[in-house]
Amino acid sequence: MYPLIVFIWLFLQMFCVPGASVFCAENGGAPVDGDWLINHLGAEPATLNPITSTDAYASNINDYIYESLLKRDEKSLELVPVLADSWDIAEDHLTYTFHLKKNIRWQDGQPFTARDVLFSFERIRDPKVDAAHLRNYYQDIEKLEVLDDYTVRYHYRIPYFRALEFCGGIPIVPAHLFKDDEDFNQHPIGRNPLGTGPYKLLRWDTGKEIVLVRNPDYWGERPHLDRIVFKIITDSTVALQVLKQGGLDVLGLRPIQWVKQTQGKRFEQNYRKIKYYLPSYSYIGWNLRKPLFADRKVRQAMTLLVNRETILKRILFGLGTVVTGTFYVNSPEYDQNIKPYPYDPAAAVELLKSAGWQDHDGDGILDRDGIPFSFEFLISAGSKFGEQLATILQENLKQVGIKMEIRKLEWAVFIQKIQQHDFDACTMAWSLGWVSDPFQLWHSSQAAQGSNFVGFQNEEADRIIETARMEFDAQKRYKLYHRFHEILHEEQPYTFLFTTEALVAVARRFENVNVYPMGLAPREWWVPPGAQKYREQ
Repeated sequence: MYPLIVFIWLFLQMFCVPGASVFCAENGGAPVDGDWLINHLGAEPATLNPITSTDAYASNINDYIYESLLKRDEKSLELVPVLADSWDIAEDHLTYTFHLKKNIRWQDGQPFTARDVLFSFERIRDPKVDAAHLRNYYQDIEKLEVLDDYTVRYHYRIPYFRALEFCGGIPIVPAHLFKDDEDFNQHPIGRNPLGTGPYKLLRWDTGKEIVLVRNPDYWGERPHLDRIVFKIITDSTVALQVLKQGGLDVLGLRPIQWVKQTQGKRFEQNYRKIKYYLPSYSYIGWNLRKPLFADRKVRQAMTLLVNRETILKRILFGLGTVVTGTFYVNSPEYDQNIKPYPYDPAAAVELLKSAGWQDHDGDGILDRDGIPFSFEFLISAGSKFGEQLATILQENLKQVGIKMEIRKLEWAVFIQKIQQHDFDACTMAWSLGWVSDPFQLWHSSQAAQGSNFVGFQNEEADRIIETARMEFDAQKRYKLYHRFHEILHEEQPYTFLFTTEALVAVARRFENVNVYPMGLAPREWWVPPGAQKYREQ
């Protein structure tokens, strides 16, 4: 699960240069139009409304349909114009003025104007709209002023070091599609997205596929591929078989698939394997609202009972790093001096004993005040890693007298349970923003409706997060974040697991497949005429 901001860090940019030819054009020649890209979708998104959607599946699709005022360039990592021509920033960092491009049209032909930006901003700020994950980034804006049809100005009450990125990156929906007093959360745009981008929705076959077709009236540089198809396959083993049979063009591989199941001459002839870092992390979240996990001694003990090094080797084949905090392990925000808790069942038992958990009645299960130490561990049905992790953890906990039941749920139900705080513990992953701001995940104000679903509340942590938001000096901000990292390490609201590499297979017929600092850019891909596989119907 993601905070909707994809963050990919790569130390070596692999462009079309000597030594990186595996990612470059193999057939040469000028780019041509045609062919489809068949993508894998591990779960079906609940909605494609870019303001209310909260998962990476929707974000991946919406990137082709919707645009904002600016974006972060895949190659340079700089913020560059999209629907805005330019912007002005006041010296006091309190006003941001955007000058919009003219003659941009929505995919139904209606003009894009400042009214759409204002409407989208108002929906994000509306407490009745399911946008708590976004609302915190816009809470310090006093107003958004429309100066004319193509000029908007944000007014902040206090400075925010990521203001330009969020003012310019605001998700924008077409205001003309919405009626007054309409339920925004249930609006048909969730199933029928309509943007300004290079692709538009052709159809959504529930449980099967979501198909995008190239927008013939796109205002910008047109992509070469006719269609982008997302096949919904929840089982990763099945997805790999479909890939091998030619039914998919791109697939994120599990470590065992990368190491053991994609070898051989035939696979190498048809697919190139690409490996690069995604600065994200996986974790186990403990619901601090539950009496069982309200005590930090218990949470520390639970981390001591997770054999992360063994899991990394056995399940992930060593393709990752054990982490200790919420920042990307190779970023300056991450404090390298904080070392992971070891796997130490004896120390865990002592911690639990000091918290009152012992086997008082001799039944083999720890108890306190007559209540057994028993809980439910939620995993998503599509996560093989989650299933393997849960099985190992269940056995480790059993050995010290803790009973853990594993409950597997379909993605939509799983997410609903998490958002309603109806769980004891779970495992998921976050992908981070290019520039870190832990407010969304960790500030106490985000515990009720935001992404702080484990219910972490700490006054010092809140002060640090709030201070860091107004600190434009990166070095001072890093120092604040290092202290915040220490607090998370002490409190253990998560058992932080791993940062892993992205492992991707891509069909070799595609040209211009480069890995940039922000990952792959399929909008640049094309297929030579002789290698094209699909035709428009």
